[in-house]
Amino acid sequence: MQCDYFDRGVCRSCTLMGQPYAEQVLDKELRTRELLHDAVEAVGGPGTVEWLPAITSPESAYRNKAKMVVGGTVQQPTVGILDHRQRGVDLRHCGICTPGIQHALPILAAFVADAGLIPYDVPSRRGELKFVLVTESPDGELMVRFVLRSEGQLPRLRQHLDALHRVLPNAVVVTANLLPEHKAVTEGEREIVLTERQTLSMRLGDVTMHLRPQSFFQTNTHVATELYAQASAWIDEAAPASMWDLYCGVGGFALHAARPGRAVTGIETSHEAVRSAKQSARDAGLEDVRFAADDATEHALRARPDTVPELVVVNPPRRGIGTALSTWLEESDVQHVVYSSCNPVTLAKDLARMPSFGLRRARVLDMFPQTGHLEAVTLLSRA
Repeated sequence: MQCDYFDRGVCRSCTLMGQPYAEQVLDKELRTRELLHDAVEAVGGPGTVEWLPAITSPESAYRNKAKMVVGGTVQQPTVGILDHRQRGVDLRHCGICTPGIQHALPILAAFVADAGLIPYDVPSRRGELKFVLVTESPDGELMVRFVLRSEGQLPRLRQHLDALHRVLPNAVVVTANLLPEHKAVTEGEREIVLTERQTLSMRLGDVTMHLRPQSFFQTNTHVATELYAQASAWIDEAAPASMWDLYCGVGGFALHAARPGRAVTGIETSHEAVRSAKQSARDAGLEDVRFAADDATEHALRARPDTVPELVVVNPPRRGIGTALSTWLEESDVQHVVYSSCNPVTLAKDLARMPSFGLRRARVLDMFPQTGHLEAVTLLSRA
């Protein structure tokens, strides 16, 4: 992939830009294999691991969510990142974003100017509009979120909403998120939905998930589809009568693995994500699937022995599942674990804490081309 922003040195977020794509994928696979091999060998685990071919992604136009800092002035806003002086750098034609987002960003920049929304200036801590967050569904619909410091710009936003829909009719969900604090985060706790639609429908194969504004979703739709399909195939092969999906987000693994007669429970700390997952399960008519807002580790530690499932899916943040949950899994009656990780370093550490589980199968998925990040999914079974 060639990128003018990278070539000019104005954005180096894609650290592997310019490296042949096949080399990127191979490097990620070799690094993951080495880390997991060392973790398994350290605890004397079985050495036979079936490594499936890496799942690749389109090199460009793959990212279904753009988190754009708004800078510049009302008359000439920038949407992109901040430079070393904390000034706005415009990246409205970023090539890793999906075509729908690439089309929307220049329109949104013009909308900011037309509506008179005041960009937030980080050095002086003045202004109102901090970020524009855009998500595209597989069907081409958009969720657009304006992150504001206060409610001061809300009247302007509401006043110009019809004008936005005229130039960007596929923006079916538009919200204002309030982030009054001056800190390095991209959104606040309070969300004000400005449209009739409150969720974005994310249709992956036969499963449709409802995405609310503050819910996490995998940023690469193509690879996410492959990830859920692979995990579901392994789960079906194990054929558990009961399973948990811990750190379930909007319910991706749980909804894809739901089968008649299989009791599925999804656990997620985000109440908004749980609302989304419940809506998806209800719309799909899934009676044996339930979701609850809870901490994954606390949920496991509180579980009665007779409620422990045969299989557990974990999809934690980069820090991994940690000592407490991995120890609980090691000492529990769980027979299989499907571990999906965005950080092979913490994945390896967690595997080393569960020596009773053998690493049976593993696969690298290139969720983030042009960067060093990756997704790895593994199947663990009792030795």
